[in-house]
Amino acid sequence: MMKKALFILAMLIFTATHAVAADKSPLELVSVNEVDITVKNSKGVDEVQRVDAAKAKVVPGDTVIFTTRYSYAGGKPATDVVITNPMPEHMIYTDGTAEGKGTRIEFSADKGASYAPAGKVKIKDAKGKERVAAAADYTHIRWVFKGALEKGAKGEVFFRAKVK
Repeated sequence: MMKKALFILAMLIFTATHAVAADKSPLELVSVNEVDITVKNSKGVDEVQRVDAAKAKVVPGDTVIFTTRYSYAGGKPATDVVITNPMPEHMIYTDGTAEGKGTRIEFSADKGASYAPAGKVKIKDAKGKERVAAAADYTHIRWVFKGALEKGAKGEVFFRAKVK
């Protein structure tokens, strides 16, 4: 169990510090992984704070917030922009938590080979019978921007997932 927790922590540190976009691209993407923790404030009242997951004690059952922040500095509007995040190993997507203003959110249960909106993703069971994929079956999430990104556009897309 400890080995699994250390692996997850190492994965979170890598993901949190890894810039997703290629060098010199006008679209900059930065991944951040955080958890909400409850602490007592100076008045002794419980308060929820969001902290870097790499600096928190993350254990099975905890929920991690995976955020991709974007900024666009290109001269021309960027069209057909898509941000794709694989579901990290040892994590299960928390149904209904993916968000991204101005995007269409789609899911994959076949390692990114095909995508569909939640509730329309199909998979085959061990007997070859097709069924609707559950949130736990998702392997990737993508955000397809509905319009062009103008110079100076900034925002974020995110989802929550639970540690197995």
